Amino acid sequence: VQLQASGGGLVQPGGSLRLSCAASGSASLISALGWYRQAPGKQRELVASIPSGGSANYADSVKGRFTISRDNAKNTVYLQMNNLKTEDTAVYYCHARRLLKSYWGQGTQVTVSS
Repeated sequence: VQLQASGGGLVQPGGSLRLSCAASGSASLISALGWYRQAPGKQRELVASIPSGGSANYADSVKGRFTISRDNAKNTVYLQMNNLKTEDTAVYYCHARRLLKSYWGQGTQVTVSS
């Protein structure tokens, strides 16, 4: 499975960004898609995930501000990020789980700064 993420960038506090991640290769049987992030000096953490047939799961720090969605026909997952805060600055990684294996995208930088 190959994951190609896009949509990062520089935004002011309170602004919005939308990340996209398209899965290709052996994309069938992907059970869960999600987004993680890693800020400088910190561990990688789950931001949001969405299983193929269930409810989305969010980190407490992004609840009410971020929305994850997926288009199974396009094997694509999206992360709509609203009301961004400086503490959201990080490299965001797309993640897929398929047959108990994890796959990662290349990461996209999100910088929230005035």
